Amino acid sequence: MKPDNKLYTPWGQSIDRNQVLSEYPRPQLVRDSYLNLNGEWEYAILPTSQPFTGYEGKILVPFSPECLLSGVERTVTPTDTLYYRRTFALPAGFRNDRVLLHFGAVDYACTVCVNGLEAGSHKGGYLPFTFDITKLLVEGDNELTLAVTDPSEKGHQARGKQITGGSGIWYLPISGIWQTVWLESVPQVYVESVRLTPDIDRNVLAVQVAADGDVDVAWQVKDGDNVLSEGKGAKQFEIVLDRYQLWTPENPKLYDLYLQVGDDRVKAYFGMRKFSMGKDAMGVTRMMLNNKPYFQNGLLDQGYWSDGMYTAAADEAMAYDIQTMKDMGFNMLRKHIKIEPLRWYYHCDRLGMLVWQDMVSGGAGTYSPFTVGSNPFMGLLFNNKHIGHMDDGEKNYRKFNRQDADGREEFYRDMKQTVDLLYNTVSLCLWVPYNEGWGQFDALKAVDMLREWDATRLIDHASGWHDQGGGDVNSYHIYFTPVRFCKYSKDDERVIALTEFGGLIYQEAGHIHNESTVFGVNMPGYRAFRKKEKLLAAIKKLYLETLKPKIAQGLSALVYTQVSDVQDEVNGMLTYDRQVVKVPVQFMREINDQIKL
Repeated sequence: MKPDNKLYTPWGQSIDRNQVLSEYPRPQLVRDSYLNLNGEWEYAILPTSQPFTGYEGKILVPFSPECLLSGVERTVTPTDTLYYRRTFALPAGFRNDRVLLHFGAVDYACTVCVNGLEAGSHKGGYLPFTFDITKLLVEGDNELTLAVTDPSEKGHQARGKQITGGSGIWYLPISGIWQTVWLESVPQVYVESVRLTPDIDRNVLAVQVAADGDVDVAWQVKDGDNVLSEGKGAKQFEIVLDRYQLWTPENPKLYDLYLQVGDDRVKAYFGMRKFSMGKDAMGVTRMMLNNKPYFQNGLLDQGYWSDGMYTAAADEAMAYDIQTMKDMGFNMLRKHIKIEPLRWYYHCDRLGMLVWQDMVSGGAGTYSPFTVGSNPFMGLLFNNKHIGHMDDGEKNYRKFNRQDADGREEFYRDMKQTVDLLYNTVSLCLWVPYNEGWGQFDALKAVDMLREWDATRLIDHASGWHDQGGGDVNSYHIYFTPVRFCKYSKDDERVIALTEFGGLIYQEAGHIHNESTVFGVNMPGYRAFRKKEKLLAAIKKLYLETLKPKIAQGLSALVYTQVSDVQDEVNGMLTYDRQVVKVPVQFMREINDQIKL
């Protein structure tokens, strides 16, 4: 449903169209070489069945054409092609042996051309990709064009919460470029990627550098201006650290790592921390941080913005959400069904906010209400068993919208690329492959894959329901009934976590996306409040009277819904436009100070 009101965030109100998200987009692999290509491009939205007839206007990249900040506000349908064009000239002294063209994310399938010649194609709406365009460049102005298609829920690809029309918990779709486009120039042999694994038990940082051929890697670890360690080795080595501070949300200590391969110099960063499972003093299985029990108290974070939809208007906007939630006393965000620009994860690392990362859900068509709702959505228990779970194997692929074999393989490819992309994120402590049965299939196989690719983090294999008994978390979503979970046994090897709850509704007048959401019209069943004092009283009672006593009974983590209002949903700590903090910071802080082990 299109918005009744045009709501701008504070950053969107003052956006500089000549300096759009100009920060270096890849904080874990920084070079001096950088040319940002955000800004005004030409665009056209035309039926795919018809030939291209020319550009129709200007679009502000990297905002999708559906959103306010793009200047377009048009929907790309599954039968359309979205075309882009811009020109660029390389600055004097920019060009090295190779020139690389980077896209942070383009939803969904695109073909990229430089000077009329194809540079490459890509499928996947949430992951970055790169083309070497060295041989396609000419002196002076170069032309860059894209042709993009997006099937939305008509396809089997990862799409998250996007659905045509958008309503309730499902949101208006976005298409095309929605993260930064940029160029860099590198030597013939260069650092392609780096994989960093801290090991606090052995006091080492394991480093794997990807580069062409057998090369020497010079490295240096610094804390500010102080050199802690340096040396030279092969592409895989360990750095022994004899003095360092552990990274925690309370002390988010980061260290700089400088790497050199031939003429290529890059800067990364790392934090020394460990995520694991273990027993507390009472014999209860808990999430551990640095070998100590640590209660994770967080919120669901959808990453949507009233003016940019998938894309924040400014780097400061992303940091604002994280810092405000931390000021409220939360220590974790569950990034829900979306992969953010890498700078969002950098802000979590430097500010000290743990991250649970959902994989992006997919599967062709709309989900069956029975499969993704019914008994499990009500959090029902029978004889101390969480009922409503369904086997997610081959016989039920159709019920989970996963009958397409190519779609299942694409999910695995996306999952592997997501792990590779975010592996170095210091704050990321847990993977969530599936949420509420949305496109779920073979969840135990997904657990095995994740364990193989990343043994350093925990897994909530089926967040909410359709539990297959795997992973590290016995995961509950409970909104509409009293909060009850299976009685904890000291033989349990998984932690108990309330991974979604709350969703308490309060509308802030003048900051509503759709007037039809008045007191939860589009969100039936959630508790709605006309007066803010009633909302605050309900939050306080929920946390202190209902949930706090359950911590001693085995509850190990909380995820409240949610950081901000999103379109029809008006259950956020903040309004959708981030203009109003609906739940006072100090009020929430005083509550959260009591929610701990």
